Amino acid sequence: MAYRAPQPGPDSQPFFAAATEGRLLVKRCGACGEAHYYPRPLCPYCLSADTRWEEASGEAVIYSLSTMRRGPAAPYTLAYVELAEGPAVLTNIVADDHDGLRIGQRVAICFSSSDDGPPVPTFRPVY
Repeated sequence: MAYRAPQPGPDSQPFFAAATEGRLLVKRCGACGEAHYYPRPLCPYCLSADTRWEEASGEAVIYSLSTMRRGPAAPYTLAYVELAEGPAVLTNIVADDHDGLRIGQRVAICFSSSDDGPPVPTFRPVY
């Protein structure tokens, strides 16, 4: 599947630089301790600006999913995955067998190339 290139801004530049190295970053709030994704300067839980980058393990579990069966890129699966660190991530699941994907299934980060831009975080099943 071809992914459109993300347009990193000043707040997300460290995220995409790490993605280029094959690392997934999330932000963690120094005030309330909550990890959050997508990366942003203010904590969505307590609105503190005391946030810092943290490398995530890349391990997750499928929370919900939907497999699309029409269109030029079909089939493909969109899913919310829950990272081991807590945040939920809306992502694509890279799989050969989309019918075999299940809620609760373990997945791991993989980075998919984009059109002339940084890689896009996607996930693949762990068997």
